[in-house]
Amino acid sequence: MDVTTPATAPWLIVGLGNPGPEYAMNRHNVGFMVADLLAERIGGRFKRAGKAQAQVVEGRIGPVGPAGRRVVLVKPMSYMNLSGGPVNALRDFYKVPAAQIVAVHDELDIDYGTLRLKLGGGDNGHNGLKSMTKAMGPDYHRVRCGIGRPPGRMQVADFVLKDFSSAERKELDWFVDRAADAVECLVTEGLERAQGSYNS
Repeated sequence: MDVTTPATAPWLIVGLGNPGPEYAMNRHNVGFMVADLLAERIGGRFKRAGKAQAQVVEGRIGPVGPAGRRVVLVKPMSYMNLSGGPVNALRDFYKVPAAQIVAVHDELDIDYGTLRLKLGGGDNGHNGLKSMTKAMGPDYHRVRCGIGRPPGRMQVADFVLKDFSSAERKELDWFVDRAADAVECLVTEGLERAQGSYNS
């Protein structure tokens, strides 16, 4: 029986991406990469979430012990454009208010390696955000991981579904690590502090 109440609800940290090894290193999967690193940091392993089409890890972020913030890390397994359904099911199950949901995702309109955090807003054409907003409204946090615009006349869909370039991969571990730090700061210290430390 689920005894969670809104007052004791965890934070829902949603890494957006596509399931399957063929997508693992795509630019569109940077949210999955950040979720994987956060799971590693809290010593958890992703497992299927009951009937929800997602994988989850439960744990705590921040100080050791009860002072740590309870979190549920989520990787929707529904493909990007259907992410909202699994996230909404988990939101209902854990009774999480929208302000304690964080979407970690790739962002075309920000230079590669740059982070921006915000609460609410539009989807900017991002299918994962579009699906989440349709399912539960726009009032959740976003950790936006810049991937830059496609070169030349390359289509956006082709660009986001390509692996990071060899030059980008040299900085990728640092970028994912910094994004994970930003998520932890957001959850433990609030949006304003996280923006001050990580927005660039």
